[in-house]
Amino acid sequence: MNVFSHFRDEIAGMIGRLSDAGTLPAGLDTSRVTVEPPREASHGDLATNAAMVLAKAAGKPPRAIAEALVAELRKHEAIEAAEIAGPGFINLRVRAEFWRARLADVLQAGLAYGDSAMGKGEAINVEYVSTNPTGLLHVGHARGAVFGDVLASLLEKAGFKVTREYYVNDAGKQVEALRDSFIGRLRQQIGEDIPDSAFGTTFQYPGEEIADAARAALAADPAKWRSLGRSPSDLDAAQRFAVAYMMDRIREDLAALGVRHEVFTSERHDLVEKGKVDEALATLEKLGHIYVGVLEPPKGKTPDDWEPRAQTLFRATSFGDDVDRPLKKSDGSWTYFASDIAYHLDKFRRGFRTMIDVWGADHGGYVKRVAAAVKAVTGGEGVLDVKICQIVRFLEKGEPVRMSKRAGNVVTVRDMVERVGKDVMRLIMLTRKNDAPFDFDLAKVQEQSKDNPVFYIQYAHARCCSVFRQAREAMPDALARIDSKDSTLMGISLNLLTDSGELGLIKLLAAWPRTIEAAAEAHEPHRLAFYLNDVAAAFHGHWNRGKDEPGLRFIVEGNEELTLARLALVRGVQWVIASGLQVIGVTPVEEMR
Repeated sequence: MNVFSHFRDEIAGMIGRLSDAGTLPAGLDTSRVTVEPPREASHGDLATNAAMVLAKAAGKPPRAIAEALVAELRKHEAIEAAEIAGPGFINLRVRAEFWRARLADVLQAGLAYGDSAMGKGEAINVEYVSTNPTGLLHVGHARGAVFGDVLASLLEKAGFKVTREYYVNDAGKQVEALRDSFIGRLRQQIGEDIPDSAFGTTFQYPGEEIADAARAALAADPAKWRSLGRSPSDLDAAQRFAVAYMMDRIREDLAALGVRHEVFTSERHDLVEKGKVDEALATLEKLGHIYVGVLEPPKGKTPDDWEPRAQTLFRATSFGDDVDRPLKKSDGSWTYFASDIAYHLDKFRRGFRTMIDVWGADHGGYVKRVAAAVKAVTGGEGVLDVKICQIVRFLEKGEPVRMSKRAGNVVTVRDMVERVGKDVMRLIMLTRKNDAPFDFDLAKVQEQSKDNPVFYIQYAHARCCSVFRQAREAMPDALARIDSKDSTLMGISLNLLTDSGELGLIKLLAAWPRTIEAAAEAHEPHRLAFYLNDVAAAFHGHWNRGKDEPGLRFIVEGNEELTLARLALVRGVQWVIASGLQVIGVTPVEEMR
């Protein structure tokens, strides 16, 4: 149960009954009525704006509507108190029995607690990473990889049908430069006098992984690659091999990070060679969104795609962009933007009305034109949300990290996973909002302190496990009783949980379904890490109280009923933390080392 949605629906029902009774006008629109946590915890458990947003349509002062609603709310079996605040906000306190029933929900659902039907099975495409296959993944790609992967899992938990996609940019000049670098490494491997200094200069890409690709090719088919020439078919074979080799390495590095994709779409094979770029541009032309013209000289810095000549242009300004955008280069070939239009139209035609693209910070200036193109080419039916992931600085004791043995001054994803582990990488990347710059301090993520959220959250889960290890000797059947799916929870008396700390923990656990739905709606998976940190803090705080106040300890000698109730609370905390870590793609630990 999403507690906040539940009470919003209850209040909407009360408004309907007040309308039926003639106290309020009929047909009031309740879509803007919200129920949220109050600004101050001292104000209660819930707050609603119902009276404020209905006042104009009802033709009544907000306070008059609030008084009528409060009279109804005080009749509700779960409401302990309802009070009017300010001009018409309503604060609510909910009875302890209601909150204890939510703990029972957690225990019965287990890891599935927080699962939502909000998405109603709607198809959503989440495209992330999508780096050019011209080198290994560096740590700058890790943030977008984790963000996209967790966002996809979050949307699945919220009831959407998600497709994880990687767009392979395997057409254009950069891939041709990869091909030429690969051929240079082949020539070097078979004994031609090509110095290493030529890579990064004569040949664009210097990474040792290109030399690995050349060695792999020669090992697989020495005769073929030793005799490679410059014919179109030879160049095509070299390009295909180099791209396939690099994509295999990229997949391996993503797997090490726990990141997966169901679909890999090739720009060259799935779009260009199948005529989908031509088709998309023909669609725009038919709709009247393409013309031939000369762009005005830009003010300030000149963008890369501006030329003082007649060009084939997309009317991007008609759809919210700042300037119209070129679709063809001076040599007559399509621009990268043209391929991007075709790619998003292809996704739309595959059934994805909602598309989420996760891009790096260097693509921020590209958002408006692609959003404009999606709006134009789908007739306004396609929805694109671009999430920009800002840069990550990797530090050790305040100094930039230089650890790669193979890629010069580049720190690869594999380097960092081997150094700190997949789980640390995934969780720490969500401790800042995606569009905020982030410093990843290697020393900090290995600290065993509350300042390290990875340790703090995992330690809370480990403490839950330690409680059950201690309880097994005295009550061997405790966990079986707590994990019973029977609605009576095998006779466990949750009404014995009366301490403010216990009830506070339960209220926090009950917020997990709302956290899932709100984070999914906003496309903000960092909210999960923030929430788990709050749960961990509350649990650690209650644990520490138990050290000073023996009456609050989880295992109470001589009182089996109270012990079972408190163990049920610990199990609830454990389930919610495990549920959150599951969405994030992190394995909960049972013991800290």
